[in-house]
Parts: sequence; C-alpha cells; structure tokens
Amino acid sequence: MDKRFLKQTLREWGILAPVIFIALQALQVIIAPIPGEVTGILGGFLFGEWLGLLYSTVGLTLGSVAAFGVGRWLGARYVRTLVSPETWNKMGFIVEAEGAILCFIIFLIPGLPKDMVCYLFGMSPMPLWVFTLVSTLGRIPGTWVLSAQGAHTAAGNYHEVILLTALALAVALPLYYYRNRIIGWCRG
Repeated sequence: MDKRFLKQTLREWGILAPVIFIALQALQVIIAPIPGEVTGILGGFLFGEWLGLLYSTVGLTLGSVAAFGVGRWLGARYVRTLVSPETWNKMGFIVEAEGAILCFIIFLIPGLPKDMVCYLFGMSPMPLWVFTLVSTLGRIPGTWVLSAQGAHTAAGNYHEVILLTALALAVALPLYYYRNRIIGWCRG
C-alpha cells in the first residue's frame, strides 16, 4: 500500500528486482494457491505496464514450462495428487490431446485452472516447444490487462483502471459463464 516503500525497496534490490519478480511469477504457477491476478497487478504497479507485462510473461512462461516438465516427468499418478478430482474430471481429456488450438483456447479463457492445466499438458503428447509458444501467447491478453491495471493504479489514473476493468469484465464474464460449454466443445 505504501508506494514510497515499494519504490525504495525496488531501488535497493536494483537489478535483482525484476529477477525476484520473475521468480515470484514462476512460483505462482508451480504453487497454484498463490493468486496470479495479484502478482500480475503487482508487476504493472512496480515496473509499469510494458515492463510488468514482459516480466510477468517471462515468469509465467518459466513456471508453465516447469509445471509441464513435472507433469511429463512424474506422470498421472503424481499429477492426480496435485489437481482436485473436479479439475481432473473436467480437464483430464487434455492428457490425450495434443492440439495447439485447444491449448490456446484454454489459456485464453478466464476462470480456467491454467496453472493445473500445465501439469496436465505435460502428460499429453504435445511437444514442449508447442506448449511453450501457445500457452505464452494465450496468457498475454489477460496478463496485459492485469499489468495495465497495476500501472494505472500506481499512476493514480483510477478512471482508466475502472474503464479497463469494465472492458475486461465485458469480455471475460461471457467467456467465464460459458466456460463449461467451451470445454465440452473442446473435449468433443
């Protein structure tokens, strides 16, 4: 909440500030209970809209690749202990999928358990490089919105924050509302 304290702390960390933030973003994917929305807004708040987007994207990509690797290395027995039975039943079809379009849609739709999905895609036949590219591109719109909200909040541009939030909700709410239908369509 204290902008001066945050800016001073960032100055003290120097070049390590982005590295620490990127690591935090990666960890929030690997350790799913850390809320990604909060860290995404924090990136924009601390580093500005575009650097926040860049650092968040790098961290999210590293975390996604790590979760994908864990899913590939340890397999279904381990991943089933990570994901809830509800997520496994809803999203388990991913294990047999290898479609880049499916991956992109899942990462684009708000409200889906993207962090857990990384582990599931690790068990799929999808190549790592395809997953990395498609999941990164799918996350960018939502990551940009969070980063922009943080940057505008830091600058005190609350009208822009409200407008951006309203626009994001206008797009996200219908996608979230129809997410089960969209998943059903993807499953088919």
